[in-house]
Amino acid sequence: MLGVLSLLPAGTHTRIALTEAETGRRIFSAVLRDGEQAVLVWKNSLFGLDVTEVFQARRGAIVLDQVTFADPRGLPPPAVTPSDIEDLYHTGGPFTASGLGKSFSRVVYRVGEIGNPRITVRGREVVFTQEVGFGGGVILTATAPSWLEVVFSASPL
Repeated sequence: MLGVLSLLPAGTHTRIALTEAETGRRIFSAVLRDGEQAVLVWKNSLFGLDVTEVFQARRGAIVLDQVTFADPRGLPPPAVTPSDIEDLYHTGGPFTASGLGKSFSRVVYRVGEIGNPRITVRGREVVFTQEVGFGGGVILTATAPSWLEVVFSASPL
């Protein structure tokens, strides 16, 4: 009975994994408790702004909670509502928004010449260009781990 229970999904944790899109090679994997963060930083190539996206682990998904397009002058960017960000991603300009609540289970990132995307999870930074090179792809997946995975995930792979 204990063996079957250990395979049940752990509802308070999320496994995030980064894999190389072309080969399926595992780049990084970690089991996070609900509320733990993953922070993606990249440069928007159209507007030249540094972007920070803060995700939270939540019950087998990764939830975009905050996004900031930094002001190049170093000024605090204006706060906007979550409903404003869809347009602002495409029209440019500095802004910050929180409380977004956009849930994802899979995100595909293409590595561009300018963007230099990198994600930090539990203090470990993964630089996408170092892992897959310019033009490569990284797939982030979020799933509900089993309790067995939670027990054996004391440190990221």
